[in-house]
Amino acid sequence: MEITGFLKKEYKILSEADWENDLSLNQYLERGIVLVCDSEERIIGVVSQENQIVPVGIASLQMIQSEEGEWDVHPIWIVINHDQRILGWIERENLYKYFYHTLKRKKDHYETVLMSLPHGITVIDSEATICFMNQEELKTQGVSQLEMLGRHIRDVDPASSLEQLLSCHEKKTIVKITDDKKGIYTQTNILDKGVPIGAIQVYWEAEEIEKIAMGLEAYTNLAQDLKAVFETSYDVIYVSDGEGMTLRVSSASEKLWGYKPEELVGKTVHELEKQGVFKPSITRLVLERKEKVQTIQTTKTGRRLMVVGTPIKNGEGNIIRVINTSRDITHESRLQLELEDIKSLMEGYKRELEQLRQLAMKNDQLVFKSESMRNVIALAGKVAEVDSTVLILGESGVGKEVLASYIHQNSQRKDKPFIKVNCGAIPENLLESELFGYEKGAFTGASKHGKMGLFEAANEGTLFLDEIGEIPLSLQVKLLRVLQEKEVVRLGGTKPVRVNVRIIAATNRNLEEEVKRGLFREDLYYRLNVVPIRIPSLRERREDILPLVLHFIEKFNNVHHSNKSFSIEAMELLQTYKWPGNVRELQNIIERLVVLTDQKLIEVHHLPEAIMNGQSGSTAVSITNIMPLQDAIDLLERQLLAMAKERYGTTTKIAEALGVNQSTVSRKISKFGLAK
Repeated sequence: MEITGFLKKEYKILSEADWENDLSLNQYLERGIVLVCDSEERIIGVVSQENQIVPVGIASLQMIQSEEGEWDVHPIWIVINHDQRILGWIERENLYKYFYHTLKRKKDHYETVLMSLPHGITVIDSEATICFMNQEELKTQGVSQLEMLGRHIRDVDPASSLEQLLSCHEKKTIVKITDDKKGIYTQTNILDKGVPIGAIQVYWEAEEIEKIAMGLEAYTNLAQDLKAVFETSYDVIYVSDGEGMTLRVSSASEKLWGYKPEELVGKTVHELEKQGVFKPSITRLVLERKEKVQTIQTTKTGRRLMVVGTPIKNGEGNIIRVINTSRDITHESRLQLELEDIKSLMEGYKRELEQLRQLAMKNDQLVFKSESMRNVIALAGKVAEVDSTVLILGESGVGKEVLASYIHQNSQRKDKPFIKVNCGAIPENLLESELFGYEKGAFTGASKHGKMGLFEAANEGTLFLDEIGEIPLSLQVKLLRVLQEKEVVRLGGTKPVRVNVRIIAATNRNLEEEVKRGLFREDLYYRLNVVPIRIPSLRERREDILPLVLHFIEKFNNVHHSNKSFSIEAMELLQTYKWPGNVRELQNIIERLVVLTDQKLIEVHHLPEAIMNGQSGSTAVSITNIMPLQDAIDLLERQLLAMAKERYGTTTKIAEALGVNQSTVSRKISKFGLAK
């Protein structure tokens, strides 16, 4: 029953002056009380039947419910609440009734709790008399409650040490093992303000203790494991409650945030976020969104963390814990930035290489005038539009590689790799591994990581196999398989690798004769000879010599920062030479002359001895093919005018050198299209 059930509400409050003058107090005294207050409205007492002011006690509701205080002092008590407002009044007798009901209810409650415990419990009072035994203990003793209550503890158990605790004025606990070793007793004295008022004994069976110990050991091991994980994890583990209060932080916080765990525990994440310890607070985001959150967090120490916040909810769906795991990605972020820089640098290199490749193409551009080369270039441009295999034929030095590059640059694969390999320049024992690659440990000296072959490197692009006639028979079978199956198997490997490569092959050999002699596989020859293109030798297209000389002299003047030119006589010798080494020989000789000749004008005596000896007894003009006389005259006039224009520049000087008038020179230049 609550204290409010005992309170009375009938009362009247008068000031002391009013009480002395009021003659009608009896009507209030019959049904209640009259309270008298002083000039400061403080209650000083209650009016008695004898018309006297009797002192009263004033107590708060909390004070009475705590049951503490000397309640015999006043016959009437005024009960007030926290703001000093009077709730009512109660007589001393009714106050004791309240205490009796309350204590009895509590006593009944405590007895119910003790009675339901699964352990034997015995309680004695200050006289060592048994005042309580629960059901488990009564069952063990084999007696009833009536038989045990009121008996002295020594009468029940002469060897009991429970009575000894009644002389101890400090809290003391004794643990004893039973004689049969089947359990233990825990005995504790009961103190009231330092005075022993009794003692309690609890019996624990050994089997129960073992179960508890086993569970405790497992719990201890689990706790140790969790603590080890918590403290040794490189990540920061951060635990907060449902209000954002920090409960636990792993020791890695000092390294990542610059704060020890004890400096963070007990503070809210809102406070720490405001101080800049971390931004943003992942716990705050989890509490706001009520779901798992993953984002980047920056710390006061300048680190970047990848944080995952996970909410833990109770049965009602309310968040009771938030657990964050934080991984330091500062270095990863720096690596990412470095990677971006490297990508930008590589992109720059890529553009630079493309410019260099374009420059190389420009330097090695196809320079020609002859009709035969015009036909070759037309065929190359047509075959560039498709992916057919091309076989380029011709003597060494005629420009097979330049033509292959021209086909690639005009194909749909121009933005993909163009890989060149000289099959005759690589030793036979290395050629297979270069072409097809190898797995790690494929042979002695092989890279431990393996190596990609040129077929794989040229994937999606073009592979130029120069000097294909030099490839050994043992590799021709494997090459044929790659061309047919579009896949390669690395040396020492078993797994085929798909490749998409356009093949351009070149040779200076007569492969048909090689096939007849058994030096080249017939099936491979036909597989390569899909679109054959033959480049004529330089001696078969002498009209291309002069354009090539002019092209190379300009090229090497730019390369070596010079300004060299040829005399007419030297040009004539260059044009009449048979050039067994073709364009490559012409290019090399032009560069040698530009580098080694000290004077700006390169004359006949500067030319290599082979060129001068090779033309001994020959005329300055050489005709290699039958043609109409007028065509021959026109060809000679055009070449002569081109040489003179290149050397002298103005029509006046050209006319003077050729022994004709200026108008004739102007008309001839216009006729042959040399005005540009």
